[in-house]
Amino acid sequence: MKSTTVIGFLGSTLDASKFGPSRWNKWRPTVGLCMQPDLRVDRFVLLHGDYHRRLAEYVTQDIRDVSPETEVVPHVINFEDAWDFEEVYTQLLDFAQGFAFEPENEDYLVHITTGTHVAQICLFLLTEARFIPGKLLQTQPVRSKPDPTGSWNAIDLDLSRYDSIAQRFAASSRESTSFLKGGIETRNAAFNAMIDEIEQVATRSSAPLLLMGPTGAGKSLLARRIYELKADRHRLAGPFVEVNCATLKGDNAMSALFGHQKGAFTGAVADRAGLLRSADGGMLFLDEIGELGLDEQAMILRAIEEKRFLPMGSDREVASQFQLIAGTNLDLIDAAAKGTFRDDLFARLNLWTFHLPGLAERSEDIEPNIDFELERFAFAEDTRVTFNKEARERYVAFATSPAAAWSGNFRNLSASITRMATLSADGRINRETVDLEVARLQRSWTTEAGSSDKGRLLAVLGEERLSRLDPFDLPQLAEVIRVCRRNPNLSAAGRELFCVSRQHRRSTNDADRLRKYLARYDLTWADIRQ
Repeated sequence: MKSTTVIGFLGSTLDASKFGPSRWNKWRPTVGLCMQPDLRVDRFVLLHGDYHRRLAEYVTQDIRDVSPETEVVPHVINFEDAWDFEEVYTQLLDFAQGFAFEPENEDYLVHITTGTHVAQICLFLLTEARFIPGKLLQTQPVRSKPDPTGSWNAIDLDLSRYDSIAQRFAASSRESTSFLKGGIETRNAAFNAMIDEIEQVATRSSAPLLLMGPTGAGKSLLARRIYELKADRHRLAGPFVEVNCATLKGDNAMSALFGHQKGAFTGAVADRAGLLRSADGGMLFLDEIGELGLDEQAMILRAIEEKRFLPMGSDREVASQFQLIAGTNLDLIDAAAKGTFRDDLFARLNLWTFHLPGLAERSEDIEPNIDFELERFAFAEDTRVTFNKEARERYVAFATSPAAAWSGNFRNLSASITRMATLSADGRINRETVDLEVARLQRSWTTEAGSSDKGRLLAVLGEERLSRLDPFDLPQLAEVIRVCRRNPNLSAAGRELFCVSRQHRRSTNDADRLRKYLARYDLTWADIRQ
């Protein structure tokens, strides 16, 4: 059985009384709390200032008289101004961070009946933010008769435990912002317009949806939110089934998608329903659908159109009513032209096609997503972490600059915030932590320079110089750097870059022309070749 520790302020007015027998006719919150018949207090951490040390000793002795099993631990905190919110919060935060909490062995109750209103508010905020891992405790006197004990009740601030409150919050969230954005106040106008359209389609149509966009742009998360929205509107009753088609090859692809009968192939030792049947009545999300083979594509097309398909090794068709969402980072128009993706399947999927932009294309949405990731970290780790002002300004400036490639999109951002939050044991991300993270990201993106224009430019120019260039100049300079890196010298690179115009010039000093172009950006051949 866990022991119970109470943390609370000494009440300079409520806990005071005249010395003598009459004091036991008065309700004193701190003493009365230790007289409760249904609450055992093993330890009472009594917060007070030096000015009230005598009263603290007096109250401590009364607690020992009424509850000998309670250990009273006085803790002195001196406020210059007990009504100054910044001072009170800062000192109580220092107290909380220095306290040796052991929630696996102790239950903590935070007494908020005593102390100034500012102190009570600060204790509430620290408990709500889990700096103090406990419940709030409130006491009150018994009305109409003298009673030194009073009554008490605990308040658990974990809102997820209160069904009616959780439901109200969920409803309010859906009314105040698009459910599909997960409560993130996105600012990109084009993205917001697209989400509004998806929301209309999702609630009014059961036709397939095609989500296109780079890896990490949020296709999987959006697909799940669409499912949750439809289920909330009672348009779907079955499960959400997700599969990454890039992991399905050969017989395994057919079996995973359409199921098989026992003995259909070597290793088929039992019947298998398959993902399409598992999604009956619900939603099937085929991520990276462009990676499926042509045979699987043909069967998927029939399953979409007729809601029937043939499991492997079976001579009987099975039915499944599901809505399909397909995701891909490929250009399916180009894949269809090359013959690697079926034209008829693309035509069927192309009724509702939405292109999700990468993070670098939504720089105005980076800051609200930073806040979202911090909230997600707090929920996952039960620890709230924030930036200090200087650190946040530095990180946002870097994250929204041309130097930030965000090649992994929101996965990059999520990992970045998680790293900084994890390394900030005091609950505050500082400038040093941000600088280390920026350097880590730059190194990571630099290794991708061979395939990424931004990475290539970042490797040559560095963050500061890159941030001073107009977007108009970036594609041309990136191509020049790419050509220079694959040629042995200036002349060879110049011949490739100026292969058309050089045919119409008498003088063809391509090396000099390329050298002058690079000089416009304070670059030399050696800078690029390093």
